[in-house]
Amino acid sequence: MAITKGAQKAHRQSERKRVFNVRRKNAMKDVVKNIIKAVDAGDSSTAKELLPKAYKAIDKAAKRGVIKANTASRKKSRLTIRVKNTK
Repeated sequence: MAITKGAQKAHRQSERKRVFNVRRKNAMKDVVKNIIKAVDAGDSSTAKELLPKAYKAIDKAAKRGVIKANTASRKKSRLTIRVKNTK
């Protein structure tokens, strides 16, 4: 447990930030899962509609430091390839 007042405050702040980070990461994962489900079902139109939403969620997560920039680029690249190769 934190001993000093400054450490206690830092702990409170990190707990608050964790809530937002988890929320942002879950939003990103949900959109990516929806695209993968659409691709697996062969629904290319839905996957193409969801792609900008996924880009937005991934970029926001990278901007806030939830994921790293290269991870964001890799995720976007792999999603785009999946959507393009949909039948």
